[in-house]
Amino acid sequence: MKKITYLILCLLSFETSSAGSLERNANDSMSYYNSFDGTRIHYTIRGKGNPVILVHGFITNGDSWPSTPLYDSLLQHGYKVITLDLRGNGTSGHPHDSLAYMNDAEAKDIIGLASWLQLSSYSVVGYSRGAIITARLLVKDPHVKCAVLGGIGTGFTDPAWPRRLKFYDALSGKDIPELAAMVKNVQAKGLDQRALALMQFGQPATTLAELAGIQQPVLVIGGDKDEDNDTGGSLAAMMPRGMHGTVTGDHNSVLRSPFFAGWVLDFLEKH
Repeated sequence: MKKITYLILCLLSFETSSAGSLERNANDSMSYYNSFDGTRIHYTIRGKGNPVILVHGFITNGDSWPSTPLYDSLLQHGYKVITLDLRGNGTSGHPHDSLAYMNDAEAKDIIGLASWLQLSSYSVVGYSRGAIITARLLVKDPHVKCAVLGGIGTGFTDPAWPRRLKFYDALSGKDIPELAAMVKNVQAKGLDQRALALMQFGQPATTLAELAGIQQPVLVIGGDKDEDNDTGGSLAAMMPRGMHGTVTGDHNSVLRSPFFAGWVLDFLEKH
């Protein structure tokens, strides 16, 4: 219970600190494309160099990235930075059919976006739940050059991950005391609670065998005070070319750390 409560505090803090980024930069290229099942996916592009797709976490959207040191650093170092609102978030489509979030739907959205943008290869940085989706990209899309998995441990490798099931139950209306604050916050912010529940329902697991088959370079990086996900060393060890980095901070603060940005930039420059 302590870990789940800590995670909720991080989520609430993250969303509050992201609120100021909801007004989109006038220099952003804002567009939509229709994914494989017709769901409209919103994305933005800035910069003109090697493409990097940033995949956001839970109870947020693509607007969470521009307020991070990583976003500005990527632009300053000549990368093309692509963000998107995963389905059910932001201004992308919000399907309320449970099937719409299953069978790697979110990974397919990103693969479709890369194809739509005619990217012959691309790098990916995913944080928290975004790292879970990024792991699926590593399994499913050979166009992924390399990837960063931030703020995640090994729990998502379990199809019956208790944390995922608790979040689904809480967002579906069941009384889960340790997640009551999260549900209240979702409702207070007017977020799509049904869509968020279905994201947890359909959230993919990446098996140990699949991780062992990933041949791309992967940096797994986490905070030394992330009580829910550890620093990611065990996850990195599951992949042939997995690397591991640690940043001082908790689940929320790591993403806003210049040291996280430095680790990611160094990794991308070398791969």
